[in-house]
Amino acid sequence: MTQRPESHDADDDVIQPINAEGVDEAAVESNRRLYGGWRWLLFGALAIAYSLFHLVSLNVYPLETWSFRIVHIAGALILGYGFYAGTRFAEHERERSAAWLGWLSYALLVPAGYALVRTWLMHQAMSDGAMRIAPEIEAWHFGYPLLLATVGGILLSWAYRQVRETLSPADLVLMVCSLAVAGYLLVMFNSPLRASTGTPFAPMGISYAAIAGSLLILELTRRVAGLALVIISVIFLAYVFAGPYLPGFLGYPGLSVGRFFSQVYTDAGILGPTTAVSSTYIILFIIFAAFLQASKVGDYFVNFAFAAAGRARGGPAKVSIFASGLMGMINGTSAGNVVSTGSLTIPLMKKVGYPARSAGAIEAAASTGGQIMPPIMGAGAFIMAEVTGIPYTEIAVAALIPAILYFLSIYCMVDFEAARKGMRGMRKEEIPQFRRLVKQVYLFAPIIILIAALFMGYSVIRAGTLATASAAVVSWLSPHKMGLRAILKALQLAGTMSIQIIAVCACAGLIVGVIALTGVGARFSSLLLGLAGVSQLLALFFAMCISILLGMGMPTTAAYAVAASVVAPGLISIGIEPLVAHFFVFYFAVVSAITPPVALASYAAAGISGDNAMGTSVASFKIGLAAFIVPFMFFYSPAMLMEGSWLQILRVGVTATLGIVLLAAVVQAWFFGPVKAWQRVVMLVGALFMIYGGIYTDVAGLAIGAALFLMQRRLHGGGGGPSPASAAS
Repeated sequence: MTQRPESHDADDDVIQPINAEGVDEAAVESNRRLYGGWRWLLFGALAIAYSLFHLVSLNVYPLETWSFRIVHIAGALILGYGFYAGTRFAEHERERSAAWLGWLSYALLVPAGYALVRTWLMHQAMSDGAMRIAPEIEAWHFGYPLLLATVGGILLSWAYRQVRETLSPADLVLMVCSLAVAGYLLVMFNSPLRASTGTPFAPMGISYAAIAGSLLILELTRRVAGLALVIISVIFLAYVFAGPYLPGFLGYPGLSVGRFFSQVYTDAGILGPTTAVSSTYIILFIIFAAFLQASKVGDYFVNFAFAAAGRARGGPAKVSIFASGLMGMINGTSAGNVVSTGSLTIPLMKKVGYPARSAGAIEAAASTGGQIMPPIMGAGAFIMAEVTGIPYTEIAVAALIPAILYFLSIYCMVDFEAARKGMRGMRKEEIPQFRRLVKQVYLFAPIIILIAALFMGYSVIRAGTLATASAAVVSWLSPHKMGLRAILKALQLAGTMSIQIIAVCACAGLIVGVIALTGVGARFSSLLLGLAGVSQLLALFFAMCISILLGMGMPTTAAYAVAASVVAPGLISIGIEPLVAHFFVFYFAVVSAITPPVALASYAAAGISGDNAMGTSVASFKIGLAAFIVPFMFFYSPAMLMEGSWLQILRVGVTATLGIVLLAAVVQAWFFGPVKAWQRVVMLVGALFMIYGGIYTDVAGLAIGAALFLMQRRLHGGGGGPSPASAAS
């Protein structure tokens, strides 16, 4: 992203406006290969073909469900190992690894290639009428060579360093292994015996393929999403075999290696709900986002936010809130949202007087909110629809009031801090002209078409496809017209953007498989049921802690998928409605991105602001405090999720809004002026009363709020100035 040009101070002769550019450009990861020449053409073509495969399969020529998901994962593995290296790149020729490591890697192509050839021969044998393959052939001619090549390729990829423009031979081995795994599973899952007997037909070769496939998924997840999710996955896998020796509710009878892995690469695990969502809704909306990026809609969103909110006090911080909410609709991760908008808004926040810590915290909290912003929300919302069976439109509608409350909370936090410190907004000359941007308001058309299609009853896939096509059509009205080259670039971008989320969903599927096959989720439900007998609030608090712990350091999608398997069934078992239970878990999976000590969004913001990562995490936790309180209100006041009469929903929405304003005043110690300690305590009580949503608590909260409002107005008037300390400084 570029900032062009920077605004000047008041005494400068020339003031030039901010113009957001490059917001849509994806950041290049440190382990991402940058190809040129024929390699660029090859991998670009593979990425385009991968995106087109999904568009055609979802809209024109559907495949058998399991086959489609197997190809979906295999394509992501091949692209992932092609684009992402397993170790640091060699900056100079002398840093390249020894030649013998390269030759050893090439040698592993022999067992990998042999396993792939054997897969083809098995297909031929099954086509000629064979009912199954001899176990010794599956073991010695497929399983062992495949495992040797997979394990050897992963280990060598950690040690083999090359320049950034070249594919590692170890990664080439892993690409061949990915093909062999997918090929074998396609052959066996589509065999006549499997079709007639179902899951009980599980030859040992499926276990070999599943072990290799799981290792490949874990390694790619490490490369694209870090170690947190991999470590949690390994802990769950260790539980499969250590569980029989554990005491108490964690113990279970146990599963053999063969039995577990023969089931985990099915719809009970890796091919289950998480991959079902990544192969349909998520990949489609990634393609939609890529088309929006190609037509420069992201730049327009940020400039629109500058024009709308830039002149308010603390302007850049409010721009960050609006821009992050808008960008959250086309960006799948909190940290990615921080990087795309924060590199412009954080320096500007610092310029108007926000400390580096506050600037980073505001951006992290606002970007995290993009995950709960209808209509697209985060990918976790699609998993919620898949798991619960609740239509996505209902989930998007239910998310409306909580999303408004979250962003209102951050807005009030920002406004009160700006008032307390006497900050100014940006000058008229510094921001884009609103009347010019209004003329391009048609760039919102694809999102409006998406919303309209969803509420007209179209399926999510059809609505997403229509919105994607409309993005290309609308671009012809803008300076960034999408011709064939731009469309191909968007498809290529979608293919590469999808790698991370598909790997994460597949890895989360591995954890979901462990939970389903070992029954640990049911035992956790019984634990929550026991706690609920003591106190439902205690059970909810315990569920919150587990959801946050499971989500620390993990992308939102994986965090929700795991928590939905472990925590949500327990909440449902104590009498909580499925929508409420899953929203409760979803919110805490989202805000784990700003929860210390492992807060990915806050860490990304700290990297831009230059402040301490842990300090930024604590500050972003404080700014996003409403998100830790509102989910409890889902249980006590379901009207917050649009459950109830319109009168109830209106009352709860209005009083919760006023409660959120008071909560922000408590945190910032400022309302119309400085707030004393005893007033903050009373304000907190009033805020919680109004957020709670009961009739009597609403009345009490309104009375407290009105009294404090009148008191503050009498003491401080309009409250527009800074506190004396701030003014003195």
